Amino acid sequence: MGNNVLMLKHIAIEGGGTIEEYLLSKGHKIDRRELQDGDSVPSKLDYDAIIILGGPMNVYEEDKYPFLKDEDKLIKEAIKKEIPTLGICLGAQLIAKAAGAKVSKNKVKEIGWYKVNLTEAGKNDPVFKGLGESFDVFQWHGDTFGIPENGTLLSTAELCTNQALRVGKNIYGLQFHMEVTDKMIYEWINSYDEELQSLKGVIDVEKIRKDTTSKFSSYKDRAVTFCKNFFER
Repeated sequence: MGNNVLMLKHIAIEGGGTIEEYLLSKGHKIDRRELQDGDSVPSKLDYDAIIILGGPMNVYEEDKYPFLKDEDKLIKEAIKKEIPTLGICLGAQLIAKAAGAKVSKNKVKEIGWYKVNLTEAGKNDPVFKGLGESFDVFQWHGDTFGIPENGTLLSTAELCTNQALRVGKNIYGLQFHMEVTDKMIYEWINSYDEELQSLKGVIDVEKIRKDTTSKFSSYKDRAVTFCKNFFER
């Protein structure tokens, strides 16, 4: 894979984290677009790979966030051209929508650490090589994506069935936050306090903090392995 990577950010605190650290350590050039700050979505896809990050907005809020329409157009072009693309959380939902699937509210919000399980397709997919058949991931979402006609389900979980998908050969979406760092998690807890307060008794913030302390080191190792698998294919 070449070195020219497009990174689409929807909000400052949801950055590239471990994925960005990995890309920079390998000498990749990142064209980072801060969409909520007014940066534009590129009209031409002169990139070797595309990263679409998360954000608090929903895919169906295009009137409120017009850049979502531009992203939809870009993703459809990336799918057509088979440009290696990775969507995280909102990014995964945008990929599913662009490929023709429905995005809707999940039955519950997933916030914190949860276990995901690879499907048979996931176990045989090279991007998950070395990650194990079942592992803990960090989640922060209320919506879920369907699997499009040309998509493959790669991982599942108890509270939200569709956790990872592949569209075609090179387009991947992860509902969970493989990019997140421990610092980012603590920042999200502070910044999204109002949401957490509304879920008091359902989401245990102290457990999230404790789980982050105990789980993050191995999670980062797994994220680096994932990055190597995805970007060095």
